[in-house]
Amino acid sequence: MAEPRKPRVIRTRPETVRAQAENSGAAQADRAQPDRAQTLAAARQDSAAEPSSAVRATSSKVSVAPLPADTATPAAALAQSDVAGTVEAGATAKPAGKKKLAGMGQVFARPAKPVAQDKQDKQDKQAQPTQEPMAGQQAQVLAFPMPEHKRRRRTLLFSSLAVAAVVALAMAMALFSPALAVKTVVFEGQKLVGEQILQEAVAPLVSRPLPQVRGVEVAELLKPIIQVKSSRIEARPPSTLVVHIVERVPVALLKNGEEYLLVDQDGVQLAATKDPSSVALPLIDGGTAAIGKDTFAAMTAVLANLPQSILGQLANASAKSPDAVELKLADGRSVTWGNASDMVLKAQVLEALLNAPPPTAVPGKPAPVPAKVFDVSAPRHPVTR
Repeated sequence: MAEPRKPRVIRTRPETVRAQAENSGAAQADRAQPDRAQTLAAARQDSAAEPSSAVRATSSKVSVAPLPADTATPAAALAQSDVAGTVEAGATAKPAGKKKLAGMGQVFARPAKPVAQDKQDKQDKQAQPTQEPMAGQQAQVLAFPMPEHKRRRRTLLFSSLAVAAVVALAMAMALFSPALAVKTVVFEGQKLVGEQILQEAVAPLVSRPLPQVRGVEVAELLKPIIQVKSSRIEARPPSTLVVHIVERVPVALLKNGEEYLLVDQDGVQLAATKDPSSVALPLIDGGTAAIGKDTFAAMTAVLANLPQSILGQLANASAKSPDAVELKLADGRSVTWGNASDMVLKAQVLEALLNAPPPTAVPGKPAPVPAKVFDVSAPRHPVTR
């Protein structure tokens, strides 16, 4: 069942403001309507008899109470009293519509809300957040602690930044510190090139800080020396630079007119001599025109993979094609090498055949003839004859 409706209280203006409004309204009403003057007089007597703060019941549903002093606006009340209709004191207010007390301003009677709507309004008010602080009051700020994982992450970030800053500072000091300047350059691995030539080539590196010396720069300085194939640097603080040299190895003598050129596997001319017997290297005929051909590349590749013990026994090397390389030993024996495949295995097999003891004679049979040809073109099945 619906709850019974409770009478509503409507607050009126203070007594002083209301009296002024009534006097002004009454004067105008007396001139316009004689009946209205009587109504105003009756209302004035009723208001004088009641206290200023009393609540006057206008009907069973609406009651009238004085309004606060700060909300009274006489000008607005007079304007409304001229426009709105009059309501006699004690008259019953209708449930809906607009009514006006004589000289009291305009009063609106709002229709009643359903019970369900009233409950919803209460729930909405309870769900509303707390009110904001009034003027003159300071709001209280709540400080929540930082989560543990965020604190650890921030600590790790700051630590990493600090370490990076220290490392950067140390590197900057090392790059430009005169205490690490190059004073001594040491070469290791050279055999064909003199020490003085190498020192003159790297002279621009002296007095430069060690961290600023790069291997590419050293290789560029040594590039004019054809005997140097490659290089690698090593810093030995505080002031020593070590350069490891990889020299080009001469693998053959290339006959070029009246002189003999020492060439490496790539055909780079390393030196020249007039006496081929002074160098224990095989001879390749054809002059400088042979450099760059497939047969020349095949022969030099084979000679570069031979051990020094065999290379010193060779007299010359020849090739009809890249797959038919032949070697001649100084004692007249020959080696059929074949192509450039399995060169390491072929070199091992050939060394074993050359160092094998000669065959022993069998009584009653002719002495065996020493092998003159060693065929290692198929290194897993070598042939001697």
